[in-house]
Amino acid sequence: MESKRLGLAIMYGLITIFMFAIATSLLFSLLLRFTSLQESSVAWIILTLSFLTLFIGGFVSGGKGREKGWMLGGATGGAYSLIIFLFQYLGNDSLFSMNQLFFHLGFIAVAMLGGIIGVNLSGGKISKA
Repeated sequence: MESKRLGLAIMYGLITIFMFAIATSLLFSLLLRFTSLQESSVAWIILTLSFLTLFIGGFVSGGKGREKGWMLGGATGGAYSLIIFLFQYLGNDSLFSMNQLFFHLGFIAVAMLGGIIGVNLSGGKISKA
């Protein structure tokens, strides 16, 4: 039963990450299309929002799981990185570059931090009375 709850927590975190990613991608694609903004001028904003999104996803998974926040956040970040890697490998037939690898390790670390904070703010482990 516990592994099912932890799996659901990771799934909620991943859904949160991809919903935020879809929304921000739509927003920035519209801004880039209909304004004079260039991709290079918003690259740091997009990177910051990516880290924030992974933090929020880890936070959600930690809050839903209510224990082992570092593990839930890390698993959520790792699952996100795996999905992105598979899309890139299967779609473009290319592996992660060293630069991308460092970003994804950072994403996992930030999601772990979010999971830890999510567990602590959700009240921690569920007691069985």
